[in-house]
Amino acid sequence: MMQAAFIITYEGGNMTTNDERRWLRYYGAVPPSLDYPRATMYEALMRSAERNPEAIAYDFMGRTSTYRDFTAEIDRCARALYALGLKKGDRITISMPTTPQGIICFYAANKIGAVASMIHPLSTAQEIAFYLRISRSRFALTIDAFYGKFREVRDDTPLEVLILTKISDYLDLFKKIGFYLAKGRKIPPVPADPQVRWWREIMAASYPPVPEVAMDTEDLAVILYSGGTTGTPKGIMLSNMNFISEGMQVSTWGNLSKQDTILAILPIFHGFGLGVCVNAAFMGGGKSILVPQFTPEIVAKLIRTKRPTFVVGVPTLFEALCRNPVFQNADLSCLKATFSGADTLPRPVKENFEALVKRQGGKVKLLEGYGLTEAVTAIMATPLQEYREGSIGVPFPDMLAKIVAIDTTEEAPVGAEGELCLHGPAVMMGYLDQPEETARTLRKHPDGRVWLHTGDIASMDQDGFFYFKLRLKRMIKSSGMNVYPVQVEDILYRHPEVKDACVIGVPDEGQVQRVKAFVVLKDMNKAGEAMEEELIRHCREQLIKWSCPREIEFREILPCTLVGKIAYNALEQEEIAKLKAAGKYAGK
Repeated sequence: MMQAAFIITYEGGNMTTNDERRWLRYYGAVPPSLDYPRATMYEALMRSAERNPEAIAYDFMGRTSTYRDFTAEIDRCARALYALGLKKGDRITISMPTTPQGIICFYAANKIGAVASMIHPLSTAQEIAFYLRISRSRFALTIDAFYGKFREVRDDTPLEVLILTKISDYLDLFKKIGFYLAKGRKIPPVPADPQVRWWREIMAASYPPVPEVAMDTEDLAVILYSGGTTGTPKGIMLSNMNFISEGMQVSTWGNLSKQDTILAILPIFHGFGLGVCVNAAFMGGGKSILVPQFTPEIVAKLIRTKRPTFVVGVPTLFEALCRNPVFQNADLSCLKATFSGADTLPRPVKENFEALVKRQGGKVKLLEGYGLTEAVTAIMATPLQEYREGSIGVPFPDMLAKIVAIDTTEEAPVGAEGELCLHGPAVMMGYLDQPEETARTLRKHPDGRVWLHTGDIASMDQDGFFYFKLRLKRMIKSSGMNVYPVQVEDILYRHPEVKDACVIGVPDEGQVQRVKAFVVLKDMNKAGEAMEEELIRHCREQLIKWSCPREIEFREILPCTLVGKIAYNALEQEEIAKLKAAGKYAGK
């Protein structure tokens, strides 16, 4: 491929060259830098609406809304929120599945200058209390089914106004009846409550216009939360520019336009769902198909009937689609690109998915990307026209990436493993009320820039393609040797009997940590000592002995996080609990 002309740009007051961004030669038609509006998220969305007012913005279970109607709903919601007392700088917790109400409120709060705190709608009462307190939310939006959890904790939180909506608020009559019969009648009625306001009522009322609000593009706009099943979540502060830049980068990378449709499979409390499946679609003027409940069956049916051009998800989604009979028989020629992120993509999943797509008339490859909530979400992906085996791709326009030696700010040689660091307009403002943690994560390097230390081990080849290895905290130390669980899992996935696998380090007096694998078989009737020995032998044929599992436990299912990633840390905690119960755990 021909090399791009030598490029010098100025970003953040620092000169950069294409030697620093050696990946630019593989950009194809993608520009190396974008012109970001100095605007709020609401204003950026309005620009898309002005370009294509009659284009469809979202599709929710068959109900569609044009950009003209969508922005009118946002304006109506902003007037209602302002009349209820939401002001610039206030926080509103949005605890919603992927529905029109959730995204309308998200942009309406932004118009006022308020901050949206996005949390999972299935959060427990204790988790809701934590999020309300840490975000200092005076307002909240959720569905009627979860009223009880908010009522339980509101007296010990800053919550003053609770806005309730129903899933059926945006369904046609036929679907409303179906929803009521299936689920709606099981929802307890909400008693009279002076703190409750109903979505349908406030959206139907008339209110004065919202006064002009001076909100800067660099101001705090969104709080997302770090995931994981253990530890205390951290509030990740993201600005208008963080969301606008990441959305425009994703949109430009995929050449997304009003002709394109993306499935919003991942939830809006997560950066991947909100940043890519929703906001990036709107930045490009495309259509987002809102999926309030995720199952492989629902997704397969939507792909067959709605024919999206983009499908993005986690590896477990694509693995499940390959086993779904509806997807197996769908016409897949509509697909323009498919991307897997949020977790390592096993090679068999990629191969099976691509073979199925080809058989059903499609031409796309399942490409990997990389992102983290500290940079909204995806900020790196494989170019559509340049595949590299095992690579998570190259940085998006205006994003810089490099590898540094672990626990330093010194750049590592090309090909060497180290910590992945990022710099660019999508990088977060910091952690909410955690200056020390922010200082550890956002560090000024000798080049004068502030870099985000991701905590991920990766490498970069001579062309600027990056290769993810594992989370720094996930590396296993066994008998003085570094063991990479992802590498062991990859070998296990190559065995024809393995469906799912997760490898962890278990505390061990003699080895510091011993390697243990959890495996789900395609046929669980084959689980047993003989299969355990076979899988360990399979690993030993391809790995040094230090990396091979000492033990394999067979499970019917592996625990997953809220977005479908295998929750390795939940398995680690199970093993520690067993050791504590046996009096064999010396850790804290």
